Amino acid sequence: MRYFVITVFLLIVISACKFLPGHKKQGASVARVYDKYLYSDELKGLIPAGTKPKDSIEIARTYINNWIRQELLLHQAESNLSDEQMDFTRQVEQYRNSLIIFQYESELVRQKLDTTVSQKEIEDYYEKNQANFQLRENILRAVYVSVNKNSPQVKRFRQLLRSSKEADRDKLTELCRQQSVNSRLDDQLWMSFSEFAAKVPLKVSNQQTFLDENTYFEVQDTTNLYLVQIKEYKIKESVSPLSFETSNIRTILLIKRKSEMLTRMEEDLFKAALGKKNFEIY
Repeated sequence: MRYFVITVFLLIVISACKFLPGHKKQGASVARVYDKYLYSDELKGLIPAGTKPKDSIEIARTYINNWIRQELLLHQAESNLSDEQMDFTRQVEQYRNSLIIFQYESELVRQKLDTTVSQKEIEDYYEKNQANFQLRENILRAVYVSVNKNSPQVKRFRQLLRSSKEADRDKLTELCRQQSVNSRLDDQLWMSFSEFAAKVPLKVSNQQTFLDENTYFEVQDTTNLYLVQIKEYKIKESVSPLSFETSNIRTILLIKRKSEMLTRMEEDLFKAALGKKNFEIY
């Protein structure tokens, strides 16, 4: 109840503070822990504009309680640690230096790193490192259409989906657009079997057997019929196809390129400083 009263008072003070002539810079004190005080000005901006009064009170009360707990714990720690144990000068300096170097390197990478990765670079890396691209799960390329099972267009959808003609694939795309049905028609994209099973209401006990035995199948839920054609699949622990790894390889190559650039920059900096005698070892 005491904190509730404080919080209400705090909200009033925060709202009215800017209208009071000659008010203290820190505002009114709203809480104290030993010799430390929490002031209303420290909570300005804490409560978003338009927040309901009840929510505002809860936000302010939570902040005050958390501040009190932190200050109590800090006081307890300071009372039980030696000055030597509380001297973090070296750690703070190291942390600051790390942040400055990180910020500089990030800016250098942003300005100078070539982020263009050619398809040939990707293919070369893939060929040389295929042992690193073993699949951890089954993947497949598949197309499917989800249509209301009472739709008069079911037969037409089935016919077009099973056709290998490019013209029929265009017709299928247009029919899906016209009927506003859920579909996946890009047969070049790989997906994991678990991702596939999440899109199609499919329960399979043995994925490999299912993939071996089905190139086309239909499954339904309470309202929709799913027409599915599997174009290709790969079993886990086999070599992952290049198209499935392209994005991953591009990231690997960029990380490698970034590391090499920063290493080269550090080495050039060292050699330049050595030549100018900007440092000495005693």
